[in-house]
Amino acid sequence: MGIALLRPRVSWLVAALVKVIFFVFFVEAQDSVLPLDSMPRKFQKDGYCSMYGICAQRSDGKVLNCASNVLSTKPGNLLSSKMQSLCPTITGNVCCTATQFETLQEQVQQAVPLLVGCPACLRNFLNLFCELSCSPNQSSFINVTSVTQVNNTMIVDGIDVFLTRTYGEELYNSCKDVKFGSMNTRAMDFIGAGAKNYEDLFAFIGKRAAVNMPGSPYKITFRTDTSSSSGMKPMNITVFSCGDSLLGCSCGDCPSVSQCSNSSSLTVLEKGSCKVRIGSLRVKCIDFCLAVVYMVGISGIFVFGILHWKGKIIGFIPWSKLLFNNNNENELHSEHKQQNTTSALQESEMLLVKVLRASVVQDSIARIFRKYGIFVSRNPTVILVSSLVVPILLCIGLIHFRVETKPEKLWVGHGSKAAEEKHFFDHHLAPFYRIEQLILATIPATKNAMPSSIVSDRNMMLLFEVQKKVDELHANFSGTMVSLSDICLKPLGHDCATQSVLQYFKMNREKYDDYGGIQHSEYCFEHYSSEETCRSAFQAPVDPSTVLGGFSGNNYSEASAFIITYPVNNVVDDLGNQNGKAMAWERAFIRLVKEELVPMVQAQNLTISFSSESSIQDELERESTADVMTIVVSYLVMFAYISFALGDSLQLSSILVSSKVLLGLSGVLIVMLSVLASIGFYSAIGVKSTLIIMEVIPFLVLAVGVDNMCILVHAVKRQALDMPLGEKISNALVEVGPSITLASFSEVLAFAAASFIPMPAVRVFSMFAALAVFLDFLLQITTFVSLIIFDVWRTDDNRIDCFPCVKISSSVQPNRGVVHKNPALLVRYMQNIHAPMLTNPGVKIVVIATFTAASLWSIALCIRIQPGLEQRIVLPRDSYLQDYFDDLEKYLRVGPPLYFVVKDFNYSFESNQTNKICSISECDPGSLLNEISKASLLSESSFIAKPAASWLDDFLVWLSPEAFSCCRKFMNGSYCPPNDQPPCCQPQGGSCNVEAICKDCTTCFLHSDLHDGRPSTSQFKEKLPWFLMALPSANCAKGGSGAYSSSIDLSGFDSGLIQASSFRTYHTPLNRQVDYVNAMKAARDFSSRLSDSLKMQIFPYSVYYIFFEQYLNIWKTALINIAIGLGAVFIVCLIITCSIWISAIIFLVIAMIILDIMGVMAVLKIQMNAISIVNLVMSIGIAVEFCVHITHAFSMSSGNRESRAKTALSTMGASVFSGITLTKLVGVIVLHFAKSQVFVVYYFQMYLALVLIGSLHGLVFLPVFLSICGPPSRSATQEVPQEQPSVEENGK
Repeated sequence: MGIALLRPRVSWLVAALVKVIFFVFFVEAQDSVLPLDSMPRKFQKDGYCSMYGICAQRSDGKVLNCASNVLSTKPGNLLSSKMQSLCPTITGNVCCTATQFETLQEQVQQAVPLLVGCPACLRNFLNLFCELSCSPNQSSFINVTSVTQVNNTMIVDGIDVFLTRTYGEELYNSCKDVKFGSMNTRAMDFIGAGAKNYEDLFAFIGKRAAVNMPGSPYKITFRTDTSSSSGMKPMNITVFSCGDSLLGCSCGDCPSVSQCSNSSSLTVLEKGSCKVRIGSLRVKCIDFCLAVVYMVGISGIFVFGILHWKGKIIGFIPWSKLLFNNNNENELHSEHKQQNTTSALQESEMLLVKVLRASVVQDSIARIFRKYGIFVSRNPTVILVSSLVVPILLCIGLIHFRVETKPEKLWVGHGSKAAEEKHFFDHHLAPFYRIEQLILATIPATKNAMPSSIVSDRNMMLLFEVQKKVDELHANFSGTMVSLSDICLKPLGHDCATQSVLQYFKMNREKYDDYGGIQHSEYCFEHYSSEETCRSAFQAPVDPSTVLGGFSGNNYSEASAFIITYPVNNVVDDLGNQNGKAMAWERAFIRLVKEELVPMVQAQNLTISFSSESSIQDELERESTADVMTIVVSYLVMFAYISFALGDSLQLSSILVSSKVLLGLSGVLIVMLSVLASIGFYSAIGVKSTLIIMEVIPFLVLAVGVDNMCILVHAVKRQALDMPLGEKISNALVEVGPSITLASFSEVLAFAAASFIPMPAVRVFSMFAALAVFLDFLLQITTFVSLIIFDVWRTDDNRIDCFPCVKISSSVQPNRGVVHKNPALLVRYMQNIHAPMLTNPGVKIVVIATFTAASLWSIALCIRIQPGLEQRIVLPRDSYLQDYFDDLEKYLRVGPPLYFVVKDFNYSFESNQTNKICSISECDPGSLLNEISKASLLSESSFIAKPAASWLDDFLVWLSPEAFSCCRKFMNGSYCPPNDQPPCCQPQGGSCNVEAICKDCTTCFLHSDLHDGRPSTSQFKEKLPWFLMALPSANCAKGGSGAYSSSIDLSGFDSGLIQASSFRTYHTPLNRQVDYVNAMKAARDFSSRLSDSLKMQIFPYSVYYIFFEQYLNIWKTALINIAIGLGAVFIVCLIITCSIWISAIIFLVIAMIILDIMGVMAVLKIQMNAISIVNLVMSIGIAVEFCVHITHAFSMSSGNRESRAKTALSTMGASVFSGITLTKLVGVIVLHFAKSQVFVVYYFQMYLALVLIGSLHGLVFLPVFLSICGPPSRSATQEVPQEQPSVEENGK
């Protein structure tokens, strides 16, 4: 990612361009330079030449011009006509011979393809060199400052060229934005070495070059001051603006043109938000509104509390009684009677009330549980055996168990736009190549010191050694040895397109000293695009920003890191084994780095980080097993606590019998069985599991299951000691069965509804969780109730826990229940301390104010949660990829490649779609490529770093008659390559024999054959295949082979449509997850607007889009899941309780819990992603446990609201606290020691927040809220006589 696949052989063009500029100035290096006073007298005025004629040849065959201060001559008719075609500004006499002009014309043809897309720039550039070579007034602006004598002939050795500052600026401005598409850069990078102004351009042109190196052999000084040189005047020729009406360039090459300044398709991302100014403070609108709401609400509560406490206003007392001290309807009329009721009768009444005043559904559930309790107490073995049959049978499906590890299968839902676009791109164009990467970096001397430069001879030698080991690496794949050369990307079929600083030496150690070592590499940093010897082994320039890191600006020599990238061929892997060779080599590559390269690099006091294409998947698979021991320890801790929580007192005399280790273990096994049965069922029907399921669902079901176990056991223990076992079980099930049913069905429906979410990870989790919770509920009320009966029999028979076959002396009497006047410690705390404290009016106000503030605060914080999932978090802490991701963020200077794909491009002349896409002269101002170029100028908002590489632009230039060395044909009509390619030139660099082979080749078209520079439909159809097989070379750099081989899908091409074509650019460097999301959103918005305006199908594609598409709508997915979960809980509560009041309270408290958890997420910087959504959905299920049981106990108890809240806390608070809060807490704490950050962040931190927030709401806020405005009691004393007989009858 972020590695440019640069255009092959493009630097040949640069070398040729320098020849164009200086072909008349070459001299022999060994000849002596004569002093200025030895030169003949000079005439510096119009009509005279400074240089004329060819006097000698260099050893490499280049012609050398004479320093001749002679009168300009009149050309012959043939030369004059040729001169007008190339140099129309020169008329009359000239200062060049016919041979000189032919050389000029031959060399200029190599520059034409680079600039022909912008006629004004091309014309200005040609005029400059025409004037320098042939102007009749040459001596008036060119001053020969030194000469060399060769064979008694004076050869130019140094000159001054005089011109105006305005001329230089206008020339530079006309060319500075001209694109060189195939490399996603500007032509100025080649013709001016990336010049930033005209001074840089002329400095590059005038730089002295060594022998056998392209460029000037002597110093050329461009001067804008003519006052210091007597008789000299600046060169005076017209400069055409790139916005000229006749020679105007496209918007992509000249964005400053007025018609290009406005763009309907480019908009800046809105990053601002509504804010309120309070003095010098700026506050977000939502924060301000929430603060106002809170202050008004709290003020109202405070005033109400004060008035209630003092009772100062008339009519307040009755209302306050209704609110704070409300009794149910019958209690208001029979308060005296209630006060005189015996405690035994009150207990009996509570049981009766639960039956009599319950809703129809609750009444039916209670009746069912009463009958079922009696049945199971008589037939526990039958229930135990029969209840285990179905789950065990479902577990057989585990033989088909499979874990889905492919990211696209986990995060990309059916119908995903990104998945469809990736499929289209992979099958119509080519899948993005695989990336293997090394990053070597220096170590700072101290913590705050700047790292030293890595560019040194010693580090270069180390890099050669590293490369040698990589080249020698072989991996075994199915008996075949695979090397890097077998799998690497080879644009021209010969050398690997490795991106490395060693490419400046052709990846050859022997060339390091030959080229000049470090000095050569530093030279290439500045001239990589213009120096022939700097081109790579695969014949392409190597941008130093792609192979170096840790530098500022363009100070490449200060770089502190080498970045080595190996692009490897990729294929569409539908069968799962087509990339087998590459994956085998990648794993061998990682082993090589770990075992050999790391010690080697560290010995040189450097760091090394590394990655392969398959690294993330391999590390994720390792992560799935890295924390197995942590999970096991967590389960063991929870099991130990469960055994303690379910047991009776810890008296040494009875602990062997009263402990509940075996019962607790059985409960844990029931939870595991329900999870395994759920996984087995879905495995049997072909649904793959995920790591999230394996990590989350056991905790979820264990939390829910343990809560139910504690509630059931404690309900049985609350029954009278002398009550028959059947009545104990029956009464316990009637007491807690409806709330367990309500909680479980709420959770099941919440998870089941969430299973319709398209994101696979969330959907599959919800499916598995819904079935697991449902099975756990069934096993709890069947298997576990049966086990409770067996455990009661065991304790009654004085048998040892875990060894029920062993019976101890009858003198040791275990606790066979909890006597009401001697409750457990936790129950006593709830009755005597916790509940009374919460009934204090001041405490109530504080509780309501605090929890309301927390909810409002959480709402304000929620909007600050960022989408994404940092890759380093999902990996083990000791993963080698942790250092790699850190180095990527620190050193990488190039973003991921971005392709704009056009579907069904109609290339017919009549459709005019060509002009709607291209960006050269005569293209539409609002064309696709012009808009991309303009977007790259606003990279902070568009996230587009460079203009796009355009096969269409290069094809149209390649066709152009001006590029007369590109599209050529033999007399028989077949393709004729440029003169510097076979068969026109020998393959091994031998002399070209153009006369014999290619002398009759002609350009494909004349100007009259084209229509405004555009081919007809038949011409386009015929010549595009030629273009795609044409190799780029010095004579024609626009050949499409290698650069665009995979940019066009030619299937069905003859029908007039190109089904798919891509235009490559790059995103800006993306370091954070939110950067990736915003970049994808900006690219999609950009493409959507262009598709609408151009009436074409255009979409953006980058290799990472398929993984980040989920985050475009992650908030929508999260809110829908939360809304579905809360809605499901509300509906189930409403159906079972038939009370909107109860349902609304449960809904409110659970919503507050979820809000507070999201607020904690914002504080801890936990991102919104599939894992956090799963956790939030799971939190709804567990939050139900905190609320439902206490609310149910409150509604079933009698008395005023405060007394009922106390009763609910006394009966159910201890079970909730011990059954879910402490159990989950001890298990979650263990996760803090997990190796994987994902466990620490998304499980430890979020689960801990859930447990603490849920318990505080369930045990603090909910009782206070119920004591203030809880629903009426379902107890009705007037109905007691009617139901008393039936109860006794049932007891029998």
